[in-house]
Amino acid sequence: MSKNNKIEDSLSKIFSNSGYKMIDVSSKEITHRRALAAGEIILNSEIIGLIKNKKMPKGDPLSIAEVSGINGVKKTSELIPLCHPLSLDHISIHTEIDQARNSIIVYCLVSANSKTGVEMEALSGVNSALLAIYDLSKIVEPNLKITNTKLLVKSGGKKGLWINPDGIPEKIKSTLNI
Repeated sequence: MSKNNKIEDSLSKIFSNSGYKMIDVSSKEITHRRALAAGEIILNSEIIGLIKNKKMPKGDPLSIAEVSGINGVKKTSELIPLCHPLSLDHISIHTEIDQARNSIIVYCLVSANSKTGVEMEALSGVNSALLAIYDLSKIVEPNLKITNTKLLVKSGGKKGLWINPDGIPEKIKSTLNI
C-alpha cells in the first residue's frame, strides 16, 4: 500500500463518524447530466387576468419568475448544505398559464457536464420561480398555494434516463419520443 493510500484510509476512518458529509464523487466519470422539474402555483381568476393583461401592481410575475428561477438554480449549493457546487452549462425556465386551474406551471431545465446530477438545481429553480410569482401576486390576494413540485425527468450518469413513474405532461413525453 502506498503512503498516499495509507493517509487516505486513515483520514476516511477519522471522518467516517461525521454526522453529515458531502458524497465523494471524485472517482465518478463526468457525464452530461440533465434534469427537468416542474411545480405549480394556484392563484385565482383575478390574478390570472391581471397577469395576462400585464396589469399586476408590482410588475410581470412571469418575467421575474424566469430571473428568480435562474438565480435559484445558481444558488442551490449555498441553500442546500450537502449539494455539490456545480459548473452549469444551461438553465432554462418556462412558465405557462393554466386558465382552467387558475394556476401557473413552472418548468426548469438544467444541464451540466458533471460527476453528479442536477436534480436539486432544477427543483431549486422551480421553487425560486414559484416564490417570485407568489411575492408579486400576494398584494392582490395572499391566499395562494404552491403545489405539485416534482422532478419529471433526469438523465446522465450510470443510471441513464429516469422518467417520473407518476407520469409526465404529454408535451414533454412527445418531445422525448417515448
